[in-house]
Amino acid sequence: MSTPVGPYTPIVRAGEWLIVSGQVGIKDGKLADGGTGGQLAQALQNLDGLLASEGATKEQVVKTTVFLRHMSDYALMNEVYLEYFGDHRPARSAIGVAELPIGALVEIEAWAHTGS
Repeated sequence: MSTPVGPYTPIVRAGEWLIVSGQVGIKDGKLADGGTGGQLAQALQNLDGLLASEGATKEQVVKTTVFLRHMSDYALMNEVYLEYFGDHRPARSAIGVAELPIGALVEIEAWAHTGS
């Protein structure tokens, strides 16, 4: 897992829920290579690590929000997103934003339900 880039908690448990703060594609203190696709792939790896730290998996994710610096990267984001989630389809919002932390091109947050 990467160190947060701000004063926030990366993952919070609230009963049967896990709320994962926005993850950018950072590893070893720098953004992943490969533009939006590479950064999203790394952000999803970071998400995996946070979920695993609480005994959860991506199959328990029920909602994501993806923030894109360039909405023109929407199709590319979908490719990487589908590769990660496979046939699992959490509810999702995708939002175009003017800027993201540390110059990132994409950020993803998630909610996971760990109960029955």
